[in-house]
Amino acid sequence: MDWLKHLLKDLPELALFLCLALGFALGKVRFWKISLGGVAGTLIVAIFVGMLGVTLNDQVKNIAFALFIFTLGFMAGPSFFAHLNKSSLRYGVFTAIEVVTILAVTTVTILLLDLDVGTAAGLLAGGATESAVLGTATEAIGKLNLPADQITTLQANVGTAYSISYICGLITIVLFTSQVAPAIMRVDLRAEAVKLWQRLGGGGDDDAPSSLPNLVGRVHRVSAAAAGATVGDLERMLGDGVTVERLRHAGKVAAATPGTALAAGDLVALYGPREALAGADARIGPEVGDTSGLDRDLDVADVQLAKGPFAGRTLGQVRREVSPSDRRGVFLTRVSRSEQDLPLQPDTTLHAGDVVRLTGDAKAVDAAARKVGFRLDTGVKADIVYISLGVILGMLIGKLVLPLGDVPLSLGTGGGCLLTGLLFGWLRSRHPKHGQYDPAAASVIKDLGLAAFICAVGLSSGPQAVELIGRYGFALPVAGILMTLVPASISLLVAWKVMKLPAPLALGSIAGQQCSTPAITAIQQAAGNSTPMMAYTIVYALSNVVLPLLGPVAVALARALT
Repeated sequence: MDWLKHLLKDLPELALFLCLALGFALGKVRFWKISLGGVAGTLIVAIFVGMLGVTLNDQVKNIAFALFIFTLGFMAGPSFFAHLNKSSLRYGVFTAIEVVTILAVTTVTILLLDLDVGTAAGLLAGGATESAVLGTATEAIGKLNLPADQITTLQANVGTAYSISYICGLITIVLFTSQVAPAIMRVDLRAEAVKLWQRLGGGGDDDAPSSLPNLVGRVHRVSAAAAGATVGDLERMLGDGVTVERLRHAGKVAAATPGTALAAGDLVALYGPREALAGADARIGPEVGDTSGLDRDLDVADVQLAKGPFAGRTLGQVRREVSPSDRRGVFLTRVSRSEQDLPLQPDTTLHAGDVVRLTGDAKAVDAAARKVGFRLDTGVKADIVYISLGVILGMLIGKLVLPLGDVPLSLGTGGGCLLTGLLFGWLRSRHPKHGQYDPAAASVIKDLGLAAFICAVGLSSGPQAVELIGRYGFALPVAGILMTLVPASISLLVAWKVMKLPAPLALGSIAGQQCSTPAITAIQQAAGNSTPMMAYTIVYALSNVVLPLLGPVAVALARALT
């Protein structure tokens, strides 16, 4: 192994990409319904590679973390501020339970096991399954008035303890929310999800992806019975949401307007929901395969919802308030928040910053997009000037220090960039013409930044990993499980017995307080639809902002108790 050791020491950047490649490959391996994910996989691989004595310099680690935490705040900003209202803040109780309980469990663990500062902070970060805490805690330790070698050891312990606690916490939260909690509540989660779906206005059992598209086009020949009716009559007859886009009369193709009269033998091109067009044969005439001249390319636009008349309204309210003429030829096919799809049901509430997908006639879609918000330009992925200014401001804010005894409290790069990310993301939602940060680009930067930071932490943790595990043994995995299980159990009791939430919303809230994507994925699979997302997105937005700030708090707490 000497040749590999020398190679990686000479080219530490090679070690970075080696850990990323192997780590993300490991993260894809599924054990039953659980996979570790690329970040946890990278950390595990990096710890082993770090045992060869390979490290990355602090500049790489700091840059990667700054990009990750700013992007995290940027993506959460619109949703976070949108949820600062009476109806959403009641879900903040789950974030509060997470914060208070995990600090209490950390306190007890420190006292029982005599944990050092790094191990305590790592256990908290992993138990909360929030990787950002790892960064803010590592930064806080770096500011302690301790010898450099001791700081290095403590920071290494953060990574090792985190890796153990995160794996245990991930398995615990996935099993608890998708299997154990429904059994405790004595409910059939899928049946409860169907009830909630129908209460929201849904007609089917679930919203699982279909192999058949919901929005379809059909061409029908007008029968003698339908002759004399206008296009508007036909659209009203088939139901709201169906549009006659074009027609062919006497061999000539023309655009269809609501007042256009139909004659026997005309061909009409219909667009609309598949179920609404199912009875078109009986009402209009037979479907035909001759579509020459009637085909149209549908335009698809992803539009970021601006602060305006639609923000804070449900889909049902929007549909009632917008006249049929204004939405003629436009179909809503998707609503997403923080990269998570929401149910397309009448009671789903829209917030500024949500991304809605509009499909239909190009002119109608363009006009609707201007009224709804800002159409995302797929050709412009990121405004580097805007992003860089946000990171610079965050770093400067992070330099501010407030002494608390011998612990210098500061937001550090992590907290500062998180706050500016929130601010810049919110400003972007209010003024969407500036500061574009395409969700796909943001997701790549966030994941790559976090993975590179985690890799740097893991490499520095390698030499101390064996010693730390040998010192505490099985106590670390047990503590990691409790870090996750105790707050989740308390939240289940509050959601079920106190708040009387439906099971899908209760479990979605628990996954959200842990910011756990694997957990919400498992819950949705068990539920059969996306109703748990309605609570998850609210709690996730709140926890995603609050939990990273626990890094310095955990360090201060451990310093006070040891």
